[in-house]
Amino acid sequence: MILRDPVRAFIGLGANLGDPVAALRNALEQLAYLPATRLVRASSFYGSTPVDSSGPDYVNAVAEIRTSLTAPALLAALLQQELQGGRERPYRNAPRTLDLDVLLFGSARINSPVLTVPHPRMHARAFVLLPLAELAPDEVSAAQLDAVRDQGAWRLAG
Repeated sequence: MILRDPVRAFIGLGANLGDPVAALRNALEQLAYLPATRLVRASSFYGSTPVDSSGPDYVNAVAEIRTSLTAPALLAALLQQELQGGRERPYRNAPRTLDLDVLLFGSARINSPVLTVPHPRMHARAFVLLPLAELAPDEVSAAQLDAVRDQGAWRLAG
């Protein structure tokens, strides 16, 4: 395993099949067990209507982690976690039991065939910006939040 100096990273979580709340809770627990990684905190859970997708409403959150994994190693671990959570990919943007995305990885700018950081669509998605702003208001501008205010996303109780 290739390690680096620890970096602050943000992971987007989402699910809309099975029991999405339980899936996200389990995913957060599993993030804490990734090698060379510490779960710092997680946002509230948010509901959202599907965007470029179908099926039931989603449950979303964002987690802040501190990791010494490289970005590709972190992505590989997240993809493995998705598989363990029952994720299938029958077609692009299919409904899912678990979706984990690297949103931000320190100040890194990555553009590879398998990973783009910052996440290329995060600034167009209320279900990412609202929980990210809760954890890291310095990463989300008022203009970005204003641009997505009409999207169907809401903070869940509890």
